[in-house]
Amino acid sequence: MASESSKKPSSPSASRDVVLVYGRAEEGNAYGVLRQRGDEIQAGTMRPLDEGKPIHGEVIRLKPREESPALFDVEVQHDARPSTGRPAKVATEQYRKGWESIWAKKTPDRTLN
Repeated sequence: MASESSKKPSSPSASRDVVLVYGRAEEGNAYGVLRQRGDEIQAGTMRPLDEGKPIHGEVIRLKPREESPALFDVEVQHDARPSTGRPAKVATEQYRKGWESIWAKKTPDRTLN
């Protein structure tokens, strides 16, 4: 967990991104959470980052609230969720050259026989 910030909202409704940790999940190192993000409430699982393992979802920093030991403000550090649900568009220079050789419009040969 990151260090606490000196600026804290005065009430749970002051921040629009809040997590309530309600208990351990079935996996030993994970926790069940409820998250209010804007007007939307989501249920999920929160687990620590493990080196060498893929990230599913977001990397967040939690800042404790004074009202409750189970209530935290959320700061998103990295969003690893796919934005479009499609793979990234990555094209190498070799791929582009191959594409151009096949699909590029070729100028017709206008020389006479």
